[in-house]
Amino acid sequence: MRVLAVDPGLTRCGIGVVEGVAGRPLTMLGVGVVRTPSDAEIGSRLVAIEQGMDAWLDEHRPEHVAVERVFAQHNVRTVMGTAQASAVAMLCASRRGIPVALHTPSEVKAAVTGSGRADKAQVGAMVTRLLRLAAPPKPADAADALALAICHIWRAPAMNRLQQAQAAARAPRVPASAPVRKVTR
Repeated sequence: MRVLAVDPGLTRCGIGVVEGVAGRPLTMLGVGVVRTPSDAEIGSRLVAIEQGMDAWLDEHRPEHVAVERVFAQHNVRTVMGTAQASAVAMLCASRRGIPVALHTPSEVKAAVTGSGRADKAQVGAMVTRLLRLAAPPKPADAADALALAICHIWRAPAMNRLQQAQAAARAPRVPASAPVRKVTR
């Protein structure tokens, strides 16, 4: 499975691409940051994020896109910018028919480090170890994107089984002993 993951932000939008399957060694295919100038108009910043996302999607052709779920903070301005960058990432993937999954920061930290309260240094250290890198990716947004991709690869099989079970539970059930009636007009 090839996953492109996005740690959304207006100034720095971390992007990481990881390939592999749960239970096997994973491979980093790319990592970076889409940057926008903080003094630019919001519209041009969102266009720059879209162009950056499209370039990454063209180059890496992921099967899945994982985006960090926006969570409420005290700073509404930061939350809005993060949500806008997140929406651009989801739009770019959806426009191409690529499935999008959202993961919370604590879910990602727990998957990668074992603790949902891990700090950035712990996440960076585990990403470095899990992907067999020489050093933690910089800036932290890039390492966070790789952690998000790892989380998705490890959790996607369980999420798929859960979604299938939920779909089966919602499907109408016809008792095996029910007679089948032929309708004629």
